[in-house]
Amino acid sequence: MNILFVADPLEHFKIYKDTTFAMMRELQKRGHRIAACEPKQLSWMRGGLIEADVRAITLTGDASDWFKVDGTQRTALKDFGAVLMRKDPPFDAEYIYATHLLEQAEREGARVFNKPAALRDHPEKLAIMEFAQFIGPTLVTSSAADIQRFHAVHKDIILKPLDGMGGMGIFRVRADGLNLGSITETLNRNGTQSVMVQKFLPEIVRGDKRVLVIGGQPVPYSLARIPQGSEVRANLAAGGKGVAQPLSNRDREIAQALGPVLAARGLLLVGIDVIGDYVTEINVTSPTCFQEIFQQTGFDVPAMFADALEAAP
Repeated sequence: MNILFVADPLEHFKIYKDTTFAMMRELQKRGHRIAACEPKQLSWMRGGLIEADVRAITLTGDASDWFKVDGTQRTALKDFGAVLMRKDPPFDAEYIYATHLLEQAEREGARVFNKPAALRDHPEKLAIMEFAQFIGPTLVTSSAADIQRFHAVHKDIILKPLDGMGGMGIFRVRADGLNLGSITETLNRNGTQSVMVQKFLPEIVRGDKRVLVIGGQPVPYSLARIPQGSEVRANLAAGGKGVAQPLSNRDREIAQALGPVLAARGLLLVGIDVIGDYVTEINVTSPTCFQEIFQQTGFDVPAMFADALEAAP
């Protein structure tokens, strides 16, 4: 199968931890051909097909010069056996436009994972609100007054932008309410932008667990991202320490409840973030942690993903 990765520039990959690289390596090992492009290289001419200027690549096994380009060609996306959308956030207007182009490619016969419409329909923070039985007290609003009322009830809260990534823009406000007004103004841009507000979960000290679900089935290990020092954020990008561990009974309950629902919507790979017993995010754009789990437990997450991709209708 010839597989196209729509991703960030290959030259920026940190292959010692990159999940997209791990996917490529496993798929090439199985005999599949690999190609790559960036979303900005997608193109649609009136009356024509969705195409992209793609690079056919071979992974070399060299850590410093990890791929070689076998050729560059403008190719219709429908001519690939599978197209994997692996562009990292931000989930901005350009990302949304790319999903529209990929959806048109689907209409032309391309097989795109994760499904473009499902990517648009599941913004990573907002998507949790559908599954109220699995989340803690949560509010989405642009109203400063609503945020103040939420704080008055729950005392210790977390505020974050809906379009953030890697822990950017996350604030904790304790019972004293110090700086709540200025933080709210910063995040909601004086009432013009929605903010997510959640009750602070003290279980964060034991980690923000990334539970991977592939083809509707949970990977048996999570990666707990544990905040370091005085940092409230557990994200690896914010200095959190990743510790792989077996799924708890609650982790498995959540994954088995959400996994089949999300898979049926065209989400082949999902990363569910869990603090304590509660879901805090559902990551669908480019979930990570394949390599960390494999390195620490020996469970071959890339192989599980490749199996699911090969079996996908």
